[in-house]
Amino acid sequence: MSAQRNKPGADMPLLQLLPNMLTIAGLCAGLSAIRFGVEGNYVLAVQLILAAGVLDGLDGRIARLLGSDSKMGAELDSLADVVNFGVAPPLVLYFWALQDTRLGWIAVLVFAICCVLRLARFNVTSNADREAGIGAPSAYFTGVPSPAAALLVLLPMSVSFAFSGSALLPDILISAHMVIIGLLMISRIPTWSFKTAKVPRKKAKYFLLGGAIAGAALLTYAWVMLVVLCLAYIATIVWCLATRRPPKRSPVTEHKR
Repeated sequence: MSAQRNKPGADMPLLQLLPNMLTIAGLCAGLSAIRFGVEGNYVLAVQLILAAGVLDGLDGRIARLLGSDSKMGAELDSLADVVNFGVAPPLVLYFWALQDTRLGWIAVLVFAICCVLRLARFNVTSNADREAGIGAPSAYFTGVPSPAAALLVLLPMSVSFAFSGSALLPDILISAHMVIIGLLMISRIPTWSFKTAKVPRKKAKYFLLGGAIAGAALLTYAWVMLVVLCLAYIATIVWCLATRRPPKRSPVTEHKR
């Protein structure tokens, strides 16, 4: 970051505001998901949560590319994540199936608090790592990332919509599922971060083709693909537990997850 950019009162290029604009757009998507969940439009609500996840993945990377990452942007990102991944998903699930039970509301509170605790842990750890000069990329996160947890907690809804003939799970099972996913966020289990994954150059075209096919399938068979993605992610967690030990501390590059 240049001295001119750090100087109080200096003009800021509009492009430097793009990452924060994406963060705010993601926050609007998360808040709108709550609104449409209240109205019973669950398909649009889930789509908005997914959109918030995409924007969350873009804002930090664009900020680093533009050299516009800042403490304010990091705090804004964390606060938006609380709404997008800690509040909106459990509320949508609550409006969908748990309004008739007090246990469901308790599960919502547990999930939201676990998300807040995870983000608070990241903020403290990342500041300590930054002061210590630790910044090497890590192949693993500590605990389930909050965007992934948001996707996993909606799994009962995805299964119900993907297989319309399937019976709705009992309230107690949906509530227990929500609590378990919340606890996984603050756990110390290692989860694959995908940040250090590499693709052989000769096989890059096949991965691009696979990504295009997966994207088309997600647009065409959204609920089925969400179920598949959740099951695939759960499989990576099992694989990490079987092959890796939990890391002793979270590196600064973990980026809230």
